[in-house]
Amino acid sequence: MAEENKELRILAIANQKGGVGKTTTAINLGTALVAVGEKVLVIDMDPQGNATTGLGLERAPRGRSTYEVLIGEADLADIIQKSGIPGLDCAPSSLDLLGAELELAEFERKAFRLRDAIAKSLPNRDGYTYVLVDCPPSLNLLTINALAAADAVLVPLQCEYFALEGLSQLLRTVERVRKTLNPRLSIQGIVLTMYDRRNSLSAQVAEDVRSVLGEKVYQTIIPRNVRVSEAPSHGKPVLLYDQRCAGAQAYIRLASEIIRREREIRSD
Repeated sequence: MAEENKELRILAIANQKGGVGKTTTAINLGTALVAVGEKVLVIDMDPQGNATTGLGLERAPRGRSTYEVLIGEADLADIIQKSGIPGLDCAPSSLDLLGAELELAEFERKAFRLRDAIAKSLPNRDGYTYVLVDCPPSLNLLTINALAAADAVLVPLQCEYFALEGLSQLLRTVERVRKTLNPRLSIQGIVLTMYDRRNSLSAQVAEDVRSVLGEKVYQTIIPRNVRVSEAPSHGKPVLLYDQRCAGAQAYIRLASEIIRREREIRSD
């Protein structure tokens, strides 16, 4: 079970490439974490809003989304919605986020809008132990806000040919953010997604990534699994849609691995 008054940990789930499993990881990792006693808030920073709808919620009405939080027209605490999963809440997205980058350019502390909103709204509120920030598929100002607010980055990495090339760009961005905006930022880990055991390329990519990044790569691998793909259309994480499928079981193992890493970080 989650300890009372445990320090809040903020994880940005980021990769500038689309279709690598960021949102799938956010909603299923969040579900797996609450299953072991954590309390989780998913912050949807992607204008597509797939984390919002994937948790069975409607897109946020005007005035009640992360867009209004970023531009200072709403408090984060006031937009949070409860999902149908006890212990798992969501700060929903809206299409208004599409224009947020241009608007944020006008603000002071434009890279710290999310950090400031979390600091204002979440301390000692409702006992959250994890915040998972689902980032858009680009290294824009929305993603920079997430990295500036986060304690660590979790990187979903699809097992495909150009995986390492895209990863190197993200890691350079993380390093720049650490040097200029958020010195505490670290790489929590890299999770290999959409792994196809029948495809020798998947095995080769996994081997290459581990040879370069070593222990930063989680032992857990998320397989390509049709039940994982089907679950969002039903507004459910795969752990509720089909808990016994290979994808659901992989996310349960990933949550356990992340919790172990977090305990090691806290004990250092």
